[in-house]
Amino acid sequence: MLEKAYDPKGTEDRIYKMWEESGAFTADNKTKKETFTVAMPPPNATGQLHLGHAVMLALEDIFIRFNRMRGKEALWIPGTDHAAIATESVVIKQIQKEEKIPDVRGKLGREELVRRIADFVVKSRGTIRSQVRKMGSSCDWSRERYTMDPMLNRCVNEVFAKMYRDGLIYRAERVVNWDTALQTTISDDEIEYEDKEATLYVIEYVTAKQTGGKPILVATSRPETKLGDSALAVHPDDERYKHLIGKEFTVDWPRGQSIKISIIADHTIDPAFGTGVLGLTPFHSKIDYEIWQRHKTEVPAYPIKVVGEDGKITDAIAGYSGMKVLAAREAFVEDLKQAGRIAKEEKYIQPLSISYRSKKPVEPLPKLQWFIDVNKKVVKYKGKTMSLREILQHVVREGEIKIIPERFEKTYFHWIDHLQDWCISRQIWWGHRVPVWYKGDETFVDVKPPKENGWAQDADTLDTWFSSALWTWSTLTDASLADDFSLSLEDILKKSPDFQTFHPTQVMETGYDILFFWVARMILMTTYATGQIPFETVYLHGLIRTREGKKMSKSDPETMIDPLDIIPKFGADALRLSMIVGQSPGNDSRLYEEKIGGYRNFINKIWNASRFVLMQCEAAKVDPQTITKLPEMSELALADRAMLSRLQQIVEKVTKDLAEYRLSEVGETLYSFVWDDFCDWYLELSKGTANLAVLVHILRKILQLLHPYCPFVTEELWSHVKPANAELLIVKSWPEVKENLRDPESEMQFLSLIGAIQAIRKLRADQEIEPGKKIHVIISSKKHAKLLESQREHIERMGKLEKLEITDKKVKPENSVSEILPEMEVYVSLEGLIDIAKERERLTKEKEQAENFLKAIEAKLSNKQFIDRAKPEIVAAEQEKRDTLKQKLTKLSDRLASLPSEN
Repeated sequence: MLEKAYDPKGTEDRIYKMWEESGAFTADNKTKKETFTVAMPPPNATGQLHLGHAVMLALEDIFIRFNRMRGKEALWIPGTDHAAIATESVVIKQIQKEEKIPDVRGKLGREELVRRIADFVVKSRGTIRSQVRKMGSSCDWSRERYTMDPMLNRCVNEVFAKMYRDGLIYRAERVVNWDTALQTTISDDEIEYEDKEATLYVIEYVTAKQTGGKPILVATSRPETKLGDSALAVHPDDERYKHLIGKEFTVDWPRGQSIKISIIADHTIDPAFGTGVLGLTPFHSKIDYEIWQRHKTEVPAYPIKVVGEDGKITDAIAGYSGMKVLAAREAFVEDLKQAGRIAKEEKYIQPLSISYRSKKPVEPLPKLQWFIDVNKKVVKYKGKTMSLREILQHVVREGEIKIIPERFEKTYFHWIDHLQDWCISRQIWWGHRVPVWYKGDETFVDVKPPKENGWAQDADTLDTWFSSALWTWSTLTDASLADDFSLSLEDILKKSPDFQTFHPTQVMETGYDILFFWVARMILMTTYATGQIPFETVYLHGLIRTREGKKMSKSDPETMIDPLDIIPKFGADALRLSMIVGQSPGNDSRLYEEKIGGYRNFINKIWNASRFVLMQCEAAKVDPQTITKLPEMSELALADRAMLSRLQQIVEKVTKDLAEYRLSEVGETLYSFVWDDFCDWYLELSKGTANLAVLVHILRKILQLLHPYCPFVTEELWSHVKPANAELLIVKSWPEVKENLRDPESEMQFLSLIGAIQAIRKLRADQEIEPGKKIHVIISSKKHAKLLESQREHIERMGKLEKLEITDKKVKPENSVSEILPEMEVYVSLEGLIDIAKERERLTKEKEQAENFLKAIEAKLSNKQFIDRAKPEIVAAEQEKRDTLKQKLTKLSDRLASLPSEN
């Protein structure tokens, strides 16, 4: 017999250990079965999992468990990402705090810092493994991967060398996004935008004396960068400036800075913005840099670097060098005011570029970096030669890859349309070192270092997304081949059984916020390196928010829900359900403890239902494990036939919806079927007349259907009700529809029976009849009289009836209230239960009092002085009272109308 209450604490770790030891998680690469593969998005090796990881783990575990039970060879590859910038930053801050070392890099050196980061990652990965297990994730730990594994590093170097040979990777000085806090470049996709109040300064740039007419005014929100301008750009058709195009001027700024600029014409300049003149600072704006590239021959002055990598004004700027950017801006503006050269100041809202990593402002700076060319047509894919950009478009447009929800395809294509070459080098020490070596003017690129002495390796590492973009296939390469440099990348893939069996993967599930960071890059790199798509389906989940819809933030601990705090309190199954049911792909959802508690109640409902079934077996001295077959449908009672038939519909719908990734709908379907159909009706109707074979059969199917969603409680219950010698639930076959158990007629009859009982209960509640009071009921139904007569015992017991009359004739009993249903009328006699005259008097009086009270509240709420002076919470309280009274009046009116007439 089961314990009275389900104890997740005493169950979940034991069950997970049993699964793992059974080998159920381990996939066979020699299989003849259809495969189903998911590459787990690798959590950053920086510590603890959060709710975003938890929802990812729950969703992917449902995919894997469902397909494993359907007989597919299911492989879920776990792993972690070295998370270059994030991990290095965490460790450096830790050392600075604990060892009081301000300049960690300078003090420790590259080798020692990398060693310490590696030690940190070893501990962190152990923590992450434990947390993944806590969620019930049925991943194949024997195939766990890490983006810095030797074989994965080999894949990174192989792809880099191949792209370099194909002319897709090149080194150039370009304006990049420089994170002054982390001292490294970051990609365009790693920039967030925050709306900040800024000042637009209109500066007298070139004097009227110099132009021989009107002065040239320039509007800018970054006046300090004007100290290093190379040109002024205008629209070629702008009548105000046409006569100045091609002219050169010397501009003398305060504190001795002097620049030479030329006036150029470019069609991208908006004449309506500001003054219609753009001060061109090529080394501090990507847009300015592109304009400069187009007009180099017209711009004799070589660009000046105004801001350095340290975020301070460079020595090239007289009078302001060494100042931080904001301080220099304030000083320069003040100097311009003193010189009478600020024509106007205007406040406006400006989107400020913020680093996704450090949360600090990004500075566009010129740097010699490594890039991937996304437009060069040298990539062979399915018999065509395309650019990487074209492949990204092709695989989605042609339906090779499906994005769920579909609306994100538009977002995806918009991003590709604006795709620029990808800067892949980073100025940090932790990560995959760029596989390039230099000796004098010579450059050597290969998967291993040159044999000769005198070569120095490039100091940069690769963007983290470069290695994680290979994740779906690099994780499937054979680790034993890592040091065999006689093999090409193509050879490695051919000699890797896992790759040959399990790639492409079937679904990539991740947050919509990294559709471009990661998903698009995986498509780009995998199609190039392997000639295959990385996955067939992209399933995007939304963010988990607070009850109020706020984004959860570590800086605001009250908004955070830690999965490791929730699981001991509510259990992993309840947490999983709370994150999946009601969460549609691509949409944010809200999570709070009461919601999780509601699903814990559902878990307890399943437990108690199973306990009831086992108690029925015990009372009948029947071991449920000996039950192996169902009786013939003709031998069964109505409730049994109806539930078996309904179960076939549920199996059919759930299977179809899961196959189409409609996870929330499946959760809602199963919740309703278990709680309403099975527990509230079928088990109630089974009391005293249970057919044990049907009870046990339906319970087993429920556990099978629910297993992907709440694996722990279902596996535990399965051990009590499974057939003798049956396997674990995790590897049990998925339920199939049995056509011989379909019986639509019995289902309709069952609904009619339920309708009659529900009508009786409603009338009891409406008339406030005491729950224990036996009542007299008359049911009139020409169509269902015979059916209801056969179910008399159930109606009397569940309706708590003293007397039940069933007739196929039309009746209109006196002193009764009624509920009219399709093909049925249900009457409850009030004779002896209430004094109708007194009840009418009482209800009328109560209604009058409520109406008077409502008038007073509405008068108060229509008083403008009260609304203006009262605190918002007082007004809200009065509004709530008003709404409650309106609801009460509706009920009182309905109750009065339902009372029988006195004559």
